[in-house]
Amino acid sequence: MRSVDPGNRFSTWRDAARRLLAEDVAPANILWEKEAGLFGGLAEEPANYVVSHPAPIDVPKSFVELAKNVACHSDPRRWALLYRIVWRIVKGGERTLPAISSDPDISRARMMEKNVRREIHKMHAFVRFRKVGESETGRERFVAWFEPDHFIVEAASPFFRKRFANMDWSIFTPKGCAHWDGEKLGFTEGVAKDPCDDPDALEDAWRTYYRSIFNPARLKTKAMQAEMPKRYWKNLPEAELIGELVRDSRPRTGGMLETPLRPLKREPKNAYLDHLKQLSEQPACSLPPPGTPPDEIARLLASCRACPLWERATQAVPGEGPKNASIMIVGEQPGDREDLEGRPFVGPAGQLLDRALADAGINRSTSYLTNAVKHFKWTARGKHRLHQKPDAGEIDACKPWLLAELSSLAPRVLILLGGTAAHSLLGPGFKVTANRGRIDAPHLAPTVIVTVHPSYLLRLPANQAEEAYKRFVADLRMAITESP
Repeated sequence: MRSVDPGNRFSTWRDAARRLLAEDVAPANILWEKEAGLFGGLAEEPANYVVSHPAPIDVPKSFVELAKNVACHSDPRRWALLYRIVWRIVKGGERTLPAISSDPDISRARMMEKNVRREIHKMHAFVRFRKVGESETGRERFVAWFEPDHFIVEAASPFFRKRFANMDWSIFTPKGCAHWDGEKLGFTEGVAKDPCDDPDALEDAWRTYYRSIFNPARLKTKAMQAEMPKRYWKNLPEAELIGELVRDSRPRTGGMLETPLRPLKREPKNAYLDHLKQLSEQPACSLPPPGTPPDEIARLLASCRACPLWERATQAVPGEGPKNASIMIVGEQPGDREDLEGRPFVGPAGQLLDRALADAGINRSTSYLTNAVKHFKWTARGKHRLHQKPDAGEIDACKPWLLAELSSLAPRVLILLGGTAAHSLLGPGFKVTANRGRIDAPHLAPTVIVTVHPSYLLRLPANQAEEAYKRFVADLRMAITESP
């Protein structure tokens, strides 16, 4: 009987499994545990089974992905389950086993995988950082405490590295800790209790925001607890508001019902409110309240999960420009350069736009530039990331952010560059080529101009580019003739 302790890492279990398979050790002859236990005297190897130079084994990729997730589960029986499955694949010739969901072993493994994925999602949603100081180089330092059911810290941490790359942080949990210093993501053993006992002003800001987005008319307590279980509440600064908001929800709802409805004027802010109403059931991101200033919109945008684009993008790219800008320019989405720098229109298309704006007599620094879609959608070709056009669902998911910017700025002139920007604010049936120029859309801005996107000009052959550029500049110049 072999007694094997792989710890809590997939890599150590994998190496042990390779060695055991090479030696034809059947699942029934292995105890996967930390101590030799009841059969300690019968163990042929020490309890801490050391593997040296294990030979790789050929298994389906689907099993590897399943095993990596199951390895994060806290059930100590997971190692025996995984070895039993890999034994059947390698020694029993059951290559299609991972695809047979009705098999008892696979069914149990899939359930563990589901629990782990859910726990990773909860960690992404409920970790709250607290500022504790700054480093000698001026980088802000943050800490957070979380209590997961499973060993998910390493699997969940790349998300935080991507989202919060510009600050140093540590996440402490009883099942492992993660640390980021701006260059390297490291892990240490778990700690027994919360070392983060000094809340800062960020928690007050978070509570204010949570109170502002709480809608008493849509209160569903059971659904709320299902999405945000009570065991996480003690780590959330907004949790202390929940009891008060729930108690006050009925009288607040009654007051809302008794208030007579008044016709809304077609103004940018009302366009935003209309869309908020349509998307009020959308749980994937928290929408900014009406009148939110652009810098606050940018802060909230960083946590948007309304569509899958955030998963592959480096960061969300908010608008840029003065909050009192009279001209607002909307493009399609960030490109490769924009995604890396976090600023709109800094790549090749942005450089062409800068030249065209200057030729049209428009000062970019006094204009507000943004995009209809806030995350970079791309596909890989070798080492390069190539732009992909956003689909209708992705455009609609980002529309609340664009309307929030429009509501906040209330510009005199709105310039829409290309089909995606026009689709977002004027509907999918709008054709730029057929309606190019100034259009009548007073619910968006007093003057609305639709033209091509500068990336379109970059794709034209040389014999067409000059004439197309002149027409593009003429379109932009309408903003000067129409703006007071």
